[in-house]
Amino acid sequence: MDELASAARQDPVEFRRNLLAHNPRALAVLDLAVQKAGWGQPMPRGKGRGVSLQFAFGSYLSQVAEVAVDEKGNVRVERIVCAVDCGLPVNPKMIDAQIQSGTIFGLTAALRGAITIKDGRVEQGNFDSYPPLRIDETPPIETHIVASTADPGGLGEAATAAVAPAVTNAIFAATGRRIRRLPIQPA
Repeated sequence: MDELASAARQDPVEFRRNLLAHNPRALAVLDLAVQKAGWGQPMPRGKGRGVSLQFAFGSYLSQVAEVAVDEKGNVRVERIVCAVDCGLPVNPKMIDAQIQSGTIFGLTAALRGAITIKDGRVEQGNFDSYPPLRIDETPPIETHIVASTADPGGLGEAATAAVAPAVTNAIFAATGRRIRRLPIQPA
């Protein structure tokens, strides 16, 4: 979506807004996420914000990632802001936990999720050889829940799929480099 926005010479959020006039729930999560993330405020050199928006499992979810990219191309995700409309929010603390865990799982895959094969066998057998993000590597994750009376939707993996596009879009905003292959490699 961001590449289409770039080709149209439009801000990625405005581009999405123009497509969402018929979908108030999607528009609401997008607007809440970008508002809470400070979309449009300038970022220092080497830093960028990226956005994603999806409908999955009966829930709408938008994420904004803030990243820093050093001179060697190493990426550090500094903040994730998420807005979700999962219908009637039955248990807000569980919603927050699902967003955080799904985001961390998705970040692990995006940043280091390579599965390698040697002599016909997968080399990664457990978390010692496929390490998830550690506490010191995990960015702050903010969850903002849209008040809704719609039927409850699911959240189990929603944030997992939304985080990689937000991060890769943020890398583009910081560097001008498109990422089309995961895990993300330094430039």
